[in-house]
Amino acid sequence: MKQGAEQKAAVAQAKLADSAGRLEESAVVQEDSADRRTALAADRTVLAAERTYAAWMRTGLASLAAGLGAQPLLEDLLPGWLILATTLALLAFAEFCWVAAVWRQLDRGAPPPRPDVRTLPTWVLLVFNGFLFAIGLAILIGIVTR
Repeated sequence: MKQGAEQKAAVAQAKLADSAGRLEESAVVQEDSADRRTALAADRTVLAAERTYAAWMRTGLASLAAGLGAQPLLEDLLPGWLILATTLALLAFAEFCWVAAVWRQLDRGAPPPRPDVRTLPTWVLLVFNGFLFAIGLAILIGIVTR
């Protein structure tokens, strides 16, 4: 009888050791999985920021085009001062969009974990948006002084 109890205890102890080993393996796998999900979330954050940047740029370019097209299209329909105000508002909004695009891209708040994807270089943002800003400003000045 005593030998049967010892045998049952040994079997139970072996099962417990096996269960502890599997639990430890599971914890390692789960930790690796959580780390991978965090890295992927960081990548998604970077890509979402770039999509937002592209949306600001697209909106600015559309506003610039609308501002340039407003004058010829509305010439016979509205008074000159209203056409000029509309054109200036659209061009000023385009300038705002380009500044906001760089500002939102560079100032993202709390940094995410280190992503695997590369971000756009700051100098590219500043050069490209600075060029568009200068063009928009030249158009704005040209329309006001005309």
